[in-house]
Amino acid sequence: MDKSSNFETKAVRTQIETTHAQEHATPLYMTSSFTYENAEEMRAAFAGEIDKNIYSRFSNPNTQELVDKICAMEKAEAGYAFASGMAAVFSTFAALLSSGDHIISCRSIFGSTHTVFNKILPKWNIETTYVDIKNTDSWSNAVKPETKIVYVETPTNPAIDLVDLEWLGNFTKSHNLILVVDNCFATPYLQTPISYGADLVIHSATKFIDGQGRVLGGITVGKKELIDEIYAFSRSTGPAMSPFNAWVLSKSLETLAVRMDRHCSNALALSKFLSDHSAVGWVKYPFLPSHPQYDTAKKQMSGGGGVVSFGIKGGLAAGIEFLNQLKMCSLTANLGDSRTIVTHPSSTTHAKLSEEERLAVDISPELIRISVGLEHIDDIIADLDQALTKS
Repeated sequence: MDKSSNFETKAVRTQIETTHAQEHATPLYMTSSFTYENAEEMRAAFAGEIDKNIYSRFSNPNTQELVDKICAMEKAEAGYAFASGMAAVFSTFAALLSSGDHIISCRSIFGSTHTVFNKILPKWNIETTYVDIKNTDSWSNAVKPETKIVYVETPTNPAIDLVDLEWLGNFTKSHNLILVVDNCFATPYLQTPISYGADLVIHSATKFIDGQGRVLGGITVGKKELIDEIYAFSRSTGPAMSPFNAWVLSKSLETLAVRMDRHCSNALALSKFLSDHSAVGWVKYPFLPSHPQYDTAKKQMSGGGGVVSFGIKGGLAAGIEFLNQLKMCSLTANLGDSRTIVTHPSSTTHAKLSEEERLAVDISPELIRISVGLEHIDDIIADLDQALTKS
């Protein structure tokens, strides 16, 4: 492709080489393995002396195209595509950590990631210390000689808190730590953590990268020497993305910019509407001036993203009634869809956390998370308004 620096052009024009058929759109490579011209070529491929596909658990033209696109968007050196976002999270940590290592993580993270840190990694004597994303003093106090990785979501799920990536990049560099950033909510269109010092960036491609709730996928991109370790682990353990899902996700990236522009404009308009509603106690959205880290959001994000959280007056009972009154918006655990999705984290995505753990990361019983879709904003507002009025 032409080496354009423009995001939209990279998203549309980054493709693998065409075949003899000179197809315009990348074909599907639905094959488990690949053949060779002779025994020497096969030997050299398995020895890593030549760059040839061997087995789709290792690599595949479709997954390579997806990785190439995300690397171009995130300014990363290399990457690997996984079957799901959680496969990317777990495999990244499992590949890079050894028994006795220590993780520092922001306290507000996705519920399944919390489970990995609290219940799975401790089986291998890997501990996690949680810190307040809004209190930078707590980070220095958490560093131990065994600390190897710092992990954050920004914005966080579902509290919509942010960390100053420039500060964090300097912090991790000063302590010689690996910085891993989950960039799922922002996407590479709105935020590039590597520009601020992140070593690795993780995405649940299931969310905004797909954008239409069709397939599962995850990806980790970043420094090549770290990706090489993740690749070696994944090649043997098998969390690879399927060629079909990679093909779908690569095509989805062609429209990421235009979709995120609409997600952001709809989410900002909805957050302003909710802020003025008598049934709403509070609203959090990165580009809303009332957000505690509004200045940070404006510094490191080009848009506020597509997720809004708010607290409904009346607590849990009012929240349940609100959900039951919705007519258009979907009740499901996903986000980043073209359709607006409303979720109650305390009873769904973060239900496995204790009440104390939820409250520690501002997941109160009245918190409602909205993944704002691409419908007309008037229709989104109308549905929420009628449900809030009746709750």
